[in-house]
Amino acid sequence: MLFRSHIKRYHDLVTQVETEAERINWKFKTRDWKPIVLSAQHHSHRQILPYYQAADLCMVTSLHDGMNLVAKEYVASRVDGTGSLILSRFTGASRELLDALIVNPYDIEQMAEAIRFALEMRPEEQRLRMGRMQQQVLNRNIYLWAVRLIRALHEVRIGEFPTWEGEAGDDSEKRKPAV
Repeated sequence: MLFRSHIKRYHDLVTQVETEAERINWKFKTRDWKPIVLSAQHHSHRQILPYYQAADLCMVTSLHDGMNLVAKEYVASRVDGTGSLILSRFTGASRELLDALIVNPYDIEQMAEAIRFALEMRPEEQRLRMGRMQQQVLNRNIYLWAVRLIRALHEVRIGEFPTWEGEAGDDSEKRKPAV
């Protein structure tokens, strides 16, 4: 089985991220604090919840559709209604969570401006946006998806069975569905 950790390009990227996180931490850390906590392992929902709740913002900067669950978990975790979500326009969640700050992850200036805007956003605006996103997450869940799928399947009309050319008992190998 091939895992992404076995792909050289992925391994090189992880090494780059770890090196940059270490560089930033050495530059800005204090005795009791460091700006980046990088933990490259699987985390349970219980383990990651305190991080979601402590974060002033969550950035999901996928370059293609993905990471929707992270965005929705962050929104669902915000029991105080504050926090800001920054989403790549390439994520599927950006079409649902319209109160997130939607960015093009290839545009560094736009990303920087979104971070600044998110960190300076008034708590009232955060609560308004987060409340609407929480309603969206609550209402657009797996149960709604299942209902829509079942309805769509129910509406599929199966046509009549095709008639076959030739008569019953005909030994012709050229039998095929009539169109």
